[in-house]
Amino acid sequence: MADIVVLGGCGHVGLPLALAFAKAGRSVVAYDIDAAKVAQVNAGRMPFLDRGADALLPEMLASGRLRCETAPDCLATAETIITVTGTPVDEHLNPRLELLFEVLSEHRERLRDGQLLVVRSTVYPGTTEQVHARLRAWGLDLDVAFCPERVAEGVALEEITSLPQLVAGCTPRAQARAEALFGELAPRIVPLRPLEAELAKLFTNAWRYVQFAVANQFFTMANNYGVDFYRVHHAMTDGYPRAAHFPRAGFAAGPCLFKDTMQLSAFDQNHFFLGHSAMLVNEGLPSYLVERARLRFPLADMRVAVLGMTFKKDSDDSRDSLSFKLRRLLVAHAREVLCHDPFLDAPWLVDLEEALAADLIFVGAPHSAYAGLDVGATPVIDPWNVVPGRLEVI
Repeated sequence: MADIVVLGGCGHVGLPLALAFAKAGRSVVAYDIDAAKVAQVNAGRMPFLDRGADALLPEMLASGRLRCETAPDCLATAETIITVTGTPVDEHLNPRLELLFEVLSEHRERLRDGQLLVVRSTVYPGTTEQVHARLRAWGLDLDVAFCPERVAEGVALEEITSLPQLVAGCTPRAQARAEALFGELAPRIVPLRPLEAELAKLFTNAWRYVQFAVANQFFTMANNYGVDFYRVHHAMTDGYPRAAHFPRAGFAAGPCLFKDTMQLSAFDQNHFFLGHSAMLVNEGLPSYLVERARLRFPLADMRVAVLGMTFKKDSDDSRDSLSFKLRRLLVAHAREVLCHDPFLDAPWLVDLEEALAADLIFVGAPHSAYAGLDVGATPVIDPWNVVPGRLEVI
């Protein structure tokens, strides 16, 4: 019998949380249907990068406080179930609410009265209360709470215990239990109602997405008028506190920000015009870069390289990375397209030396390995400003 079962426990959200609770002394099962990942984790190997997790995982397995399973029977005996199934958006940019309810329905016979069910992943507003109502309609009396993850991928294990935790229970008892649970990890608890917590998480991600869009819009605006955006960026941020956190330009994508901005818009009957404008700017940046390159270079005769295919710096996660959109656009226009990424292993990737031999280089992700690269006279289109000698204006 485990104190906690993390449903979807071998992924980017679930596994760091399982490790954190195990380190805090809890008995934890990471339940996952991906047998290959379960075997890998049980062998003491992390399936993705997360600072500090490589060393902690074997320690927690050896302690007996953490184990991973593919058999769902562990759900029936747990005191607490934490589900990391969220609500992604479909091809129409509407939230897919059914996924979470399908997971709960699949395990309906294993749920029991008195358990604490925590919804951990970002969800469409109102989902937590719907989960509570659905369980009651099934004749189940579980305490339900929404306690969203707020961590940055790659440092999740560290941030779980350093950031305040939003806690929103559907009942006073659920609130008290969830606060006590996450009080074991977080330095501070922020109590909220479920809808408040759901909006707080979505507002945060949409705010970041819009900020990146502003930077990208300013980048294209400056470039269109022959101005080096990063000279302006430096002037704005250097020693000036009211612009100190203004982001750099670059691809804003990945499995969270775009999706959550669209969820928020759907919730407000698509009246979130600022969010849709941000989508057009951010999703349009690869097209903008390729079109500017077409105007300046004979792409049809050139070997072009893309450096960095993951969605963020020094990550091994390529989900929803705009570098793949850039690659597809370049394939349509260039003679040959080469791709490199030090964090990925795929047959279509080339080594860095071959990539640097291309006629034109694009930077898709600002990995630390690319800072200070000697590209010689090869032109570099780098919206991130990480490679010395980049084209100041495209």
